[in-house]
Amino acid sequence: MEKIKGFVDHIIYRNPDNGYTVLVLDTDGEEETCVGMLRAIEPGMTIEADGDFIAHNVYGRQFKIQNYVEIEPEDAAGMERYLGSGAVNGIGPALARRIVKRFGADTFRILEEEPERLAEIKGISERKARDIAEQVEDKKDMRDAMIFLQKYGISNTLAVKIFETYGVGLYGILKENPYRLAEDIEGVGFKIADEIAEKIGIHMDSDYRIRSGILYALLQAGGEGHIYLPKEILLHRAAVLLGISDKDVEPQLGNLAMDKKLVLKQDAVYAPTYYYAELNCARMLHDLNVALLQDDESLPAEQAMLQNRLKTLENSLEITLDELQKQAVLKSIESGIFILSGGPGTGKTTTINAMIHYFESEGLDMFLAAPTGRAAKRMTEATGYEARTIHRMLELNGAISDDKKGFHFERNEENPLEVDVIIIDEMSMVDIFLFQSLLRAVPVGTRLILVGDVDQLPSVGPGQVLRDLIESHAFPTVVLQKIFRQAGESNIVLNAHRINRGEDIALDNKSKDFFFLERNDTNVIYKHMVQLIRDKMPKYVGASSYDIQVLTPMRKGALGAEVLNRILQEYLNPPSEKKEEHPYGDGCFREGDKVMQIRNDYQLEWEILSRYGIPIDKGTGIFNGDSGIIKEIDNRNQFLIVEFDENRKVHYGFSQLDEIELAYAITIHKAQGSEYPAVVMPILNGSRMLFNRNLLYTGVTRAKSCVTILGSREMLKTMIANVNENSRYTSLEDRIREMNQTDLG
Repeated sequence: MEKIKGFVDHIIYRNPDNGYTVLVLDTDGEEETCVGMLRAIEPGMTIEADGDFIAHNVYGRQFKIQNYVEIEPEDAAGMERYLGSGAVNGIGPALARRIVKRFGADTFRILEEEPERLAEIKGISERKARDIAEQVEDKKDMRDAMIFLQKYGISNTLAVKIFETYGVGLYGILKENPYRLAEDIEGVGFKIADEIAEKIGIHMDSDYRIRSGILYALLQAGGEGHIYLPKEILLHRAAVLLGISDKDVEPQLGNLAMDKKLVLKQDAVYAPTYYYAELNCARMLHDLNVALLQDDESLPAEQAMLQNRLKTLENSLEITLDELQKQAVLKSIESGIFILSGGPGTGKTTTINAMIHYFESEGLDMFLAAPTGRAAKRMTEATGYEARTIHRMLELNGAISDDKKGFHFERNEENPLEVDVIIIDEMSMVDIFLFQSLLRAVPVGTRLILVGDVDQLPSVGPGQVLRDLIESHAFPTVVLQKIFRQAGESNIVLNAHRINRGEDIALDNKSKDFFFLERNDTNVIYKHMVQLIRDKMPKYVGASSYDIQVLTPMRKGALGAEVLNRILQEYLNPPSEKKEEHPYGDGCFREGDKVMQIRNDYQLEWEILSRYGIPIDKGTGIFNGDSGIIKEIDNRNQFLIVEFDENRKVHYGFSQLDEIELAYAITIHKAQGSEYPAVVMPILNGSRMLFNRNLLYTGVTRAKSCVTILGSREMLKTMIANVNENSRYTSLEDRIREMNQTDLG
């Protein structure tokens, strides 16, 4: 790491959201371009910085600042330059010259200790002198805080966040309870707060530390999909994290419960938002779960009429429904809530279409929705009716609000969806918080039809909503099981069901759409993967190489998504003089790259342009799993443009690139709700916990026309036999039963 010292001549670029800055530093007459998270740096400041010189492929030599301290100018010229830079409103170059000429080397002391003396300068009134003094004091507070926090190894970016949150009160907070940072400041987790606390001298067995560790362990559990943790598991996790005994942790559970920081229910420990999300869902489901045919005397006649209507519908659509499909359509008509589940090829789409045509014939208004853009697009193609993402249907507003997340849905209890029927597909992907938002917007009397495959992987977010709903046995449910003849012609569908039942699958490559290539060397797998995607499969399935998706069980390792993406990028989108690129991390982003959003960003703005470049629609929110293509990289103005599904274009500043990653290869988890013309899956070796039947089933069912597995025959058999799943601690099923028992009581 190198040091550099100089005067900030001017700011070239600054991202107002995160403080990423490009500036010019005057170092003894030479100019150096510096970059970094430098929100607090202003023109005119003199700084001493630690960092490294890097070579940018467009802008050449730059100094990447890791840490810096502001130092006072060493001479009158430096003072004059600082004051005249615009750092203090109301002082320009001419006035700065007069101030320094009057006070000389004593200028900064006068500004801080005797600011009223500025009125001695012609052109400065007493009121202006007070205004200048207040600005200098504010900047002094920031500067002092930055210097103080740097002593504890806190980065400049984090130091600015801390100062903006607490102001001069930060000193008391850090001294008493630095773990408040983890609760109050986004981006500060327990580990960062714990490092700060250790440097400040907080003891390992501090009550604040133990309480913060417990809450962090619960937060981690939520990231794994759990709604709660059993008490003993939470105590053990927190004790390991904190490096103390379980007995030292346990007393703080009661204290946190008294402070309403967590909920204790029998042996289960919840973060409050998780507990009340399930409880609210159970209550709203109870209210919505009403029979819509309630006149007992007229019920047989009603059902007979419906049977006749259904027969007429089959004739008009030229379809034949089996008994379970008919039962599903009838229950969707009769019920406030109805659940339809089934694997691939079992006729879910045909059943949904029959429902839609019935409701349409009745003159009922319908909304169709799915958790992701890809899933919504598939739903539209399958039904012929417009489907939207759940977020768009609920009218996501990314503007900052009272909600800590900084977003809200316009549709809720006070402004419900005005519609007769709502059909949600891919329900296995819906987590407890999105489900809660959905239910808030559904008024009693509206039919809510939930469709999904309960054997798919659960949602990325916490909960296992679809499974809990079905296992509660509280709602009318039909699980389709018959594989229809047209689906039976597909070995993808047949093998998916065999995998789900734990049966062996044929690996003799006699199929037209399911292939297995035994390859036990990773380099050989790389070679054949590229050949398949680039040269062979596009013609075979009638799609571009970009539409063919590599799905892998893991992120890390020789066949993990990270390594595969670097290899596939090199062959599928190689460097070219015609393509701009931007270095990032260990690799780069290049125009034409296939990328994916890796976290929910409710404020990210998108727009849809007409063929003439005129915006025809716009909104906010890009979500975890949304995929697109990099259309433009502008290195001069430090941004790139990604076009996502539905032609939504999004500008990413270079400081926002941690939100996207290459997506030539993605994990099977990330592929939930998506369908691709062809899928290539490397299956060679991995942990028993990860390589299980559920994961393989989900990967295979993502393919529409062709699946090719490269790897080990034995590992494939092992996965089919491995029924171990990462079970989730959820209790929506229990809350639903409690609600029904209360109603009966």
